[in-house]
Amino acid sequence: MRSGIHPDYRQVIFYDSSVDAYFKIGSTMTSNETIEWEDGNTYPLVNLDISSASHPFYTGKQREVGSEGRAAQFQRRFGSVSTRRK
Repeated sequence: MRSGIHPDYRQVIFYDSSVDAYFKIGSTMTSNETIEWEDGNTYPLVNLDISSASHPFYTGKQREVGSEGRAAQFQRRFGSVSTRRK
């Protein structure tokens, strides 16, 4: 691999502000903010609006989508065409 063309891969702290959760993950993200972590080292801090700690799919709070198909929904709403013509 050529040197000098790849971004630096290092440990970064991600902060999910919606649930007040911090994650230490390896990343190439850059940030001007830093934070001192539990181990005493200083890491770059990246703020997030949503992460796996707050996303409805991962937390199990996702809204259930209807399981019936489109044809069944049409039948339920409008009934069968043969019964309406009589």
